[in-house]
Amino acid sequence: MSTDTHAAHADDHHHEGGHAHGTFSTYMLGFVLSVVLTAIPFWLVMSGTLPSKQITALVIMAFAVVQIVVHMIYFLHMNTTSENGWSMMALIFTIVMVVIALSGSLWVMSHLNSNMMPVHQMTGMK
Repeated sequence: MSTDTHAAHADDHHHEGGHAHGTFSTYMLGFVLSVVLTAIPFWLVMSGTLPSKQITALVIMAFAVVQIVVHMIYFLHMNTTSENGWSMMALIFTIVMVVIALSGSLWVMSHLNSNMMPVHQMTGMK
């Protein structure tokens, strides 16, 4: 490939097969979003600003879903145009699987808490 041909395609960010790849700025944007989407839930838990644990858990789950989507878009380069739309189908599949995994995890942890924790208080036991 000559330098003229390469220079003519310098602004084109897709390979011939339709695969997208990112630039330094998109990777940095993805990194900054990942850091922010990690720091905010950490701050919410450590400061206890939300009124209940259930609301905090729901907010953290929402941040987790958004962070997974950010990773898929900025680091795995999934969009609606590459690979004839199959990347979008993969995104939808991943979101459905994440919702199932998160809700299942909360359901299991809730049942473990209600079935395994003692009902009586453990004060005064010797």
